[in-house]
Amino acid sequence: MKAARNPSLAAGAAIVAFLVATAIVGPLLATADPLAIDLANSLARPSLQHPLGCDVLGRDVLARIVYGARLSLGVSVSVVALSMIVGSLIGGAAGMAGGWIDEVIMRGVDIVLAFPGILLAIALAAVLGPGLMDLVIALSAMGWTTYARLVRGEVLTLREREYVHAAETLGARPGRILLRHLLPAMAGPVAVQATFGIGGIVGAEAALSFLGLGALPPTPSWGNMLDAGRAFMLVAPYLTMAPGIAIGTAILGFNLLGDGLAQIAGTRS
Repeated sequence: MKAARNPSLAAGAAIVAFLVATAIVGPLLATADPLAIDLANSLARPSLQHPLGCDVLGRDVLARIVYGARLSLGVSVSVVALSMIVGSLIGGAAGMAGGWIDEVIMRGVDIVLAFPGILLAIALAAVLGPGLMDLVIALSAMGWTTYARLVRGEVLTLREREYVHAAETLGARPGRILLRHLLPAMAGPVAVQATFGIGGIVGAEAALSFLGLGALPPTPSWGNMLDAGRAFMLVAPYLTMAPGIAIGTAILGFNLLGDGLAQIAGTRS
């Protein structure tokens, strides 16, 4: 399907490409140091020198937004990759094994799903403590179940295909069939889910950082920028508007991209 016939794909790809370019190239082009304190510019309004103004410590908001993009996208991609690997292996094993093994695994998945995802992430982040690695672990704990259920359902369908029976007849072990034949065949649905997942994790990471359970100041993060700026909403609303728009744009971009990919793959998220 051409991009002209799939506006969601075109718009989402453009937004995501811009965000990725910002995360990769932006810090190299930024003229201001996101950590440099300049109290003379405390709460300075947007200007040519500081297009998005400065925070209470005089740090350039635009520079912090740009560096925050690298952190938010890096954490989100890491979480989705870890969740996808763990969930795919668990769901694939359940689907291939069947019987009581499948029941035990999927009931365990249901138990995890019974807890609200963001609350589970908050609880784990509070136990593990603030920090990027602990943040990735906490967010992955709520994300792998989606991939487990998706992959398990796909495996139950694909395992009845003729090429799978042929592989079994030739003596291929279940693990080999799963890794070499089944998982590659479901790349489309998994990729769609991963795209939506990145958008969701961007919001979740911002929420945890806002609560002080993610990246710690002075590390630039969209979430902790929101937290730091809320005390100055009346006198400097741009301190919360800038990271808020960045978070909303990232979520919108990945959701549009996921919707476009779903139309191509013929799936429904």
